[in-house]
Amino acid sequence: MQSFFRSQASGKMKPNPVVLHFTTFRGQVGKISSNNAKQVVFDLDQHLFSPYRVKGLQLKNRVVMAPMVQNSVTAKDGKPNDWHYVHYLSRAIGGVGLIIMEMTDVEPDGRITDADLGLWSDEHIPAFARIIDGVHAHGAKIGIQIAHAGRKAEDAARPVAPSEIAFPGPRYRVPHALTAEEIERIVRLFADAARRAVQAGVDMIELHGAHGYLIHQFHSPLTNQRDDEYGKDPALFGVRVIQAVKKELPEDMPLFFRISAVEYADGGYDIDHAIRLCEVYRDAGVDVFHITSGGEGPAGLRKPGNYPGYQVPFARKIKEALNVPVVAVGMLENPTLADAVVRNGDADLVAIARGLLRDPYWAMNAAVALKQQTDIPKQYVRAYQ
Repeated sequence: MQSFFRSQASGKMKPNPVVLHFTTFRGQVGKISSNNAKQVVFDLDQHLFSPYRVKGLQLKNRVVMAPMVQNSVTAKDGKPNDWHYVHYLSRAIGGVGLIIMEMTDVEPDGRITDADLGLWSDEHIPAFARIIDGVHAHGAKIGIQIAHAGRKAEDAARPVAPSEIAFPGPRYRVPHALTAEEIERIVRLFADAARRAVQAGVDMIELHGAHGYLIHQFHSPLTNQRDDEYGKDPALFGVRVIQAVKKELPEDMPLFFRISAVEYADGGYDIDHAIRLCEVYRDAGVDVFHITSGGEGPAGLRKPGNYPGYQVPFARKIKEALNVPVVAVGMLENPTLADAVVRNGDADLVAIARGLLRDPYWAMNAAVALKQQTDIPKQYVRAYQ
């Protein structure tokens, strides 16, 4: 990990056939200091309920349902069931533009718990396709967040991680440090899961590189203390996952990537590190970044804000630095605040999490509150007259 930071300080990196060089941009909005970056131009007509397009994904509005683990796979087989069907279709009926299904893991021991979703077998495809078809029937777009929990896999007999460093707490075991060969196997598992998601009919894929799960564990000096190429370059594992997944996606299907912009544990990384990671991931094929924070361990001297909009500055900084589309998330359920995030150019999309757990029709009600046009199901029109 040390050589990565030395290369940034000196401005030099050894050529790598897979990973592209980091070059942290420093610029103001409208003035991106890079030869290949475009000037940021704000559309004064953009707002929470204006349409948005990225590659072949056309959204009717900017409202995203954030992926939230339901811990509801009662059969423990990774397959979504009737709970998930009702859970996601009700948000589609409620007007959400894009639904990102919860963390779905690439192997059984990659789950947080055995009650989580998985896509490690072709047998999972029909259950996901049923939900995806239902969501499409109600006018929303849908994707799946693909992940591996790494050292945070609570029910795995022997979890895995970049290094043998356990997540703090009695529920977590000391993980096995992955060998290079085992890393390549997991990369293939991500690609296989993406292929199955595409076969199930998704409109996009999101890779989970945040909240202390496996990809994030390679990012962090707290959890990646390897002395091989994966330790010297904290983006290498993520790049190889991205490249493998991109090969399984249609050319016009966007790839989202969720990243923790900062870590809160003492000794964790800061926003500049996340920007360098995002730059490499953008060049490797990521189309949209979903900006969150933390999850790597208990907070130290730096604490998460935990107030409405506290993560929006992270999203804006990454958007401005790299001229990439971003999703803002984190206590944005006040419709006026969510709308302002888009109107101010802080983010292109707004993800709602707990607000959509409390109210499946949050998007519809937010549109009414903001006096924006929305499609209300005919069965519910009388409630809005």
